[in-house]
Amino acid sequence: MCNPKTTPCTTLTTISVIDHHKESPPPSQTHFYFDLLSLPTWVKIQQTENQQKLNPLLHHFPSYTHIINETKALFKLSFPIALTALIFYSRSILSMLFLGHLGDTELAAGSLAIAFANITGYSVLSGLALGMEPLCSQAFGAQIPKLLSLTLQRSVMFLLLCTLPITFLWINISNILLYLHQDPLISRLAHTYLIFSLPDLLTNSFIHPIRIYLRAQGITYPLTLASLAGVALNFPINYVLVIRLRLGVAGVAAAAATSNLVVLVALVLYVWATGLHLPTWTKPSRECLTGWGPLVRLAAPSCVSVCLEWWWYEIMIVLCGLLVDPKATVASMGVLIQTTSLLYIFPSSLSFAVSTRVGNELGANRPEKARVSSMVSIFIACLMGLSAMAFATSLKDLWARMFTDDIQILRLTSAALPIIGLCELGNCPQTVGCGVVRGTARPSTAANVNLGSFYLVGMPVAIGLGFGLRVGFCGLWLGLLSAQISCAGLMLYVVAITDWKFEAARAEFLTCTGCGETETPPLTGECDDEKEPLICVTVTS
Repeated sequence: MCNPKTTPCTTLTTISVIDHHKESPPPSQTHFYFDLLSLPTWVKIQQTENQQKLNPLLHHFPSYTHIINETKALFKLSFPIALTALIFYSRSILSMLFLGHLGDTELAAGSLAIAFANITGYSVLSGLALGMEPLCSQAFGAQIPKLLSLTLQRSVMFLLLCTLPITFLWINISNILLYLHQDPLISRLAHTYLIFSLPDLLTNSFIHPIRIYLRAQGITYPLTLASLAGVALNFPINYVLVIRLRLGVAGVAAAAATSNLVVLVALVLYVWATGLHLPTWTKPSRECLTGWGPLVRLAAPSCVSVCLEWWWYEIMIVLCGLLVDPKATVASMGVLIQTTSLLYIFPSSLSFAVSTRVGNELGANRPEKARVSSMVSIFIACLMGLSAMAFATSLKDLWARMFTDDIQILRLTSAALPIIGLCELGNCPQTVGCGVVRGTARPSTAANVNLGSFYLVGMPVAIGLGFGLRVGFCGLWLGLLSAQISCAGLMLYVVAITDWKFEAARAEFLTCTGCGETETPPLTGECDDEKEPLICVTVTS
């Protein structure tokens, strides 16, 4: 029995295996699918008429005690996550300072290399690793420790395989940039930076899965301590490599990679020495080489969801280069993206926390507590949005002076900061809502929302205002505002209509199939044919 700790539901849930040889009946409505990648879904859970009746216990407003307890649990998880993110943020700022010390050309080359690394490497690994989050959090809630270690081992191997094409791409970055008519000197320096950053791919392939493996168990402080150790050594390593040994751009890249390696070593040693891994750890075996299906099906749309949002900001930088006075607009965009990155730390930390909480409660077959967690987290996210808006608006004339004294850059940044503040009103709730959806193991839904909001709403608005109506720089940020409003509305709607008892039933089956204990669903049902697209836009009539 996969989950002996959960209590049986009073309503009947039918779980059926899909037979791809049967023809499905024609739809009663007209559907149009924008399908980027179709993934077979071999499990379909159908609710019976008894389950369609609303359970009043799942729809009453939570008590004051439940709200307070859930708030404490969320902050206990999210505070170390936010602190860790701030530590890593300070390290990236330190790297930029050393690049700026080397000169304008080195700063431009390093910035270009970092942007390329984010697009093709770090965002991909981070997104793929998130596929293991619902598996681990729900397995921990269901008290299936074996599945946590199996998922960790499978994820590490999966990410290591994915670094191979990324490595090939980074090695050939110089030819790619020259083909795109970039400056030869900047292209050569960017190539050097990425070559010395290659070990970072291997390090991240371990750090991301270990972090999620620990977070699913409510353990977040070891990574905070490890990141402190890495950042503490980052400055002296930069000083030795860049200032004393005069290695230039290569020294900055090597220092960042070494800092990450220190984080990984410190994290593993701490976990091993304190025995935090003992309750859930099993030695690697041949079993971790099989049963990758659930992980890959969750990892692919998770990666798409993360990349769609990350890439949008990089596209914004490219569009800035097409505006009047591109030097000032690109520089101002860089300052503003650093600002949004800082503000994003707090809702993203809450998003990771609520994803863990929701996954734990669904895995333990406590759908009511999962619903309470989602409600409390979204309310806190709305307060975060108001705080971020107040921050961006009140400092609009002072913030950019921390980065530059150029009058044109100051003017553009000051004009766009209030728009960023409004964006945060939508960004905070939608980021946390995405965490709720991720905790229920529905990454395809998040990918659909991000695709529709950022690329079918935000991008046309940004291009139309920025270039068509000649609003310019602020027009691009108004495009982001429209994307965030759309994304927040859709994500909150998805959370609002979630059937938590249904998701608890899905969680029980996911933890069964994930650990490979069963090849068929625990309950029988009729078979039909269905494919769930990774990304689709449905138009009904």
